[in-house]
Amino acid sequence: MKAAAFLGCNVSIRRFEYEAAARAVAKKLDIEFVDSNDFGCCGYGAGPIDHDTYLAMAARNICVAEDMGVDLMMVFCSACSGNLTKVNKLLQENEEERKHINELLKSVGREFKGTVKIKHFTRFLAEDIGLERLKKEIVHPLEGVRIASHYGCHYIKPPEIFDHFEDPIHPHSMDDLVAVAGATPVNYPNKRQCCAGAIIAVSEDTSVKIVTEKLENLEKTGVDALAVHCPFCHVMYDEYQKHESVKLEKPIPVLFLPQILGLAMGCDPKKELGIKKKVAKKLLGGSE
Repeated sequence: MKAAAFLGCNVSIRRFEYEAAARAVAKKLDIEFVDSNDFGCCGYGAGPIDHDTYLAMAARNICVAEDMGVDLMMVFCSACSGNLTKVNKLLQENEEERKHINELLKSVGREFKGTVKIKHFTRFLAEDIGLERLKKEIVHPLEGVRIASHYGCHYIKPPEIFDHFEDPIHPHSMDDLVAVAGATPVNYPNKRQCCAGAIIAVSEDTSVKIVTEKLENLEKTGVDALAVHCPFCHVMYDEYQKHESVKLEKPIPVLFLPQILGLAMGCDPKKELGIKKKVAKKLLGGSE
C-alpha cells in the first residue's frame, strides 16, 4: 500500500535515524512512502498566535497529500499527527470554516477536499498492520530486554479527534509493539507525563525538572531503553541526560519505536536504523 510520508520539521532536521528506521520497517511490511518536497510546517506553533494562519498551514499540507492521489497521510511526529488530524476533522465537519480556509488557500492554488486519512505511524502499525502480521517479521526477538514507552501528549489526546482508538488513561499500543519485538514492556511512575518540550522556551528549568523526574523513575526500574515515537520527545529525554542537573548512574538509551522493531526484524542496526553499535549489541543479547 502507498501513503504520503509527512516528516515534519524535527525529523528532517534533527532526528534522521527516525526516518531511516521507519522506512526500513515499512519496506519489510510492503508499505511504500510517497514523498513530496512541497510539504511544510504542520502549523502547530502558529496555533496560539493566529487561528487562520494555523488552520491554513495545516490544511495546505493536507491538500498536498490529497493532490498526490493517496488515501493516507502517514505522520511520524506526534505533535504533527495531532495537529493535522484535528484540522482535518474540523474542516471535514465544519462547512463554514472549510469555505473560509479554502478562500485563503486559493492564493497558493490549493483546495481542501477532506479525502485523506491521517495516522501516526505507530497507530498504523498497531491498528492496520496488526500484531500478528508484525510477529511474522520478527527474526531476532529482543528477549530479556526491558523497554519502557513514552506515549507523549499528542498521540492519543484529545481522544475525540482520534476516534477514541485508544484509552488515553491506559494506553497500550506502544507496549504491545514493544512486546511484539520480543522485549518486556515496563511500567513506571509518571508514564503519561509530558516531556515538557512545549515549555522549554518559557522555562527551561521547569522542563529539566520534569525530564529529570521521569529519567530518575526509569533508572529505578532498571530499564534497558526508553521507546519514543516523537522527535521532540526524543530530544528532551536524550539530549537532556547530559544536563548538569541530571544525575544518572549510566545513560538510558532513547530509541524510536521503529528502531526497536527494525532491530527485531533483522535490519542493519547502523546502516538502516542509526543505532549505535554498543546499544544494538546490548539489545540483541551480545550479537550484532
